[in-house]
Amino acid sequence: MDETSQKIIDAAMILVRDKGYVATTTKEIARVAGVNECTLFRKFDSKKDIVLQGANQAGWRANVTPEIFEKVEWDLETDLEMFMRAYIDRMTPDFVNLSIGLRAPQLYEETKPLMKVPQAFLVSLTDYLDKMCTMGKIPEKDFKTLVLTAFSTIFGYAFLNASFGKDLINVGKDEYIKESVQMLVKGIYQ
Repeated sequence: MDETSQKIIDAAMILVRDKGYVATTTKEIARVAGVNECTLFRKFDSKKDIVLQGANQAGWRANVTPEIFEKVEWDLETDLEMFMRAYIDRMTPDFVNLSIGLRAPQLYEETKPLMKVPQAFLVSLTDYLDKMCTMGKIPEKDFKTLVLTAFSTIFGYAFLNASFGKDLINVGKDEYIKESVQMLVKGIYQ
């Protein structure tokens, strides 16, 4: 991809992150990219084409893959903290806001397959808990529901942090992770 095309994609993704897909115009994309709007249309078919190409670039994704959850120590508390930290460190406010912008009805069917962040977390943590149970380290539970609960809490924290920051969340990331893990551990052993 040439430099001008990348500037256009980057400008579009920044605007979608900040304003949403619908409110982003090709005129604004061209202005932010520092190109003429005609140049934009010589490089891309439409605003949708630009954004979909950006959504397919690794640099515009949170990079939450099963591989980031492989450094387990087989200690429940330590490993749950690692899972939550690995997720929340990648779910930056910029990525959360961009993913919200990419959920516009005009794009959703095309961007839905790219939104694999929850799946990587859910499958990896469920597999981990199943193995911990098989090893006899934790009792058998409904791990799918437990993992969905863990995901919901960390997703909620990331979303609220991205949307409101310290105006709403007065608990730091480390404290939040530690306390959430304590509650999950208690739930597993009860």
